[in-house]
Amino acid sequence: MGDLLTIDDLSIRHAGRPLVSGVSLSVTAGERLGLIGESGSGKSLTALAAIGLLPEGMTASGSVRLAGREVIGAADRDVVGLRGTAVATIFQEPLTALDPLMRIGDQIAEVARRRARRDGRSLSRAGVAAEVTALMARVALPDPARLSRAYPHEMSGGQRQRAAIAMALACRPRLLIADEPTTALDVTTQAEVLKLLETLVREENMGLLFISHDLPVVGAAVDRVVVLRAGEMVEEGTVAEVFGRPRHPYTIGLVEAARAFDRAIGAAL
Repeated sequence: MGDLLTIDDLSIRHAGRPLVSGVSLSVTAGERLGLIGESGSGKSLTALAAIGLLPEGMTASGSVRLAGREVIGAADRDVVGLRGTAVATIFQEPLTALDPLMRIGDQIAEVARRRARRDGRSLSRAGVAAEVTALMARVALPDPARLSRAYPHEMSGGQRQRAAIAMALACRPRLLIADEPTTALDVTTQAEVLKLLETLVREENMGLLFISHDLPVVGAAVDRVVVLRAGEMVEEGTVAEVFGRPRHPYTIGLVEAARAFDRAIGAAL
């Protein structure tokens, strides 16, 4: 089976300044890949380049193939059809990613209707309602009938993130990109969301590109990791290899800092 996402020698520049240089990675069906590094290391820019949504003024070179189609240099009309079919994205803060003026059920329903139209299917109002309920149940949102009528600000952070995941699932993507999806959540809710993502990837045989600066979270979410520093790859391998036997000084520093933090938290409890 071919790669869902293949990035080869990706470089991103802005006003002549390099932001990402020579990044190469791939994600296959059922694989969970972590992209880690400090803030500003180029993680999110790499993900945006993968879906053809780099900010205005940034240019990309190299190759990004999404579901077998080249993204770099392609017209937006040729890439937009891949968003929501080949790939769906979960962003860091669902309160800003969700429409504050729409009820959650309506937002999930809109995605479901768009995907049905792309598939040439016709969904009745009852069919849409049933799909929304099924999606909310799939991501373990309690009392779907009540929460479907709620606005984002009326839900907890964990519930909003589950709603965002439900919207991503409504797209029926082959690849899921999760950009810091647990940063704004408490530890218990983080664990629940990570478990949900693991289950969905396994059951749907999706690929997962998981972006985070939090090593313990990444270690629980993925099988393989790529480490970025100042826009460049410095290390890659399985979680056991990179976190257990880091080779690059930057990775060693990240791992040691994470361990020191865990020791400090343990001592304080």
